[in-house]
Amino acid sequence: MPWHTKHNSIKMEKEINTEELGEKIVTVLKTIYDPEIPVDIYELGLIYDVMVNTDHEVKILMTLTTPNCPVAESLPQEVKERVASIDTVKDAEVEITFDPPWNQDLISEEAKLELGLL
Repeated sequence: MPWHTKHNSIKMEKEINTEELGEKIVTVLKTIYDPEIPVDIYELGLIYDVMVNTDHEVKILMTLTTPNCPVAESLPQEVKERVASIDTVKDAEVEITFDPPWNQDLISEEAKLELGLL
């Protein structure tokens, strides 16, 4: 399955469509919260990569705060279901990785401020 990034030469129309879809995906990801930390998973830095191919198939590379996180099974499933529910998404896949391991440096400045870490 060919995955495209902004660096590949794609027809302009397709690039705009995948970029638009990428923005919709990020909007959806910002509605999913880690149950232990009152910050969405995107701002928390749990999403490492969002890849969209020209067939509107989505692959998300994400991590968890710890390997034995209580939502290790449910959170990736929720991400997959929410992203797949976007009307223009043909298919969604979520891959979990712990390389590199998550740490507080991955939290956005905005979320750090919200959590009192700054």
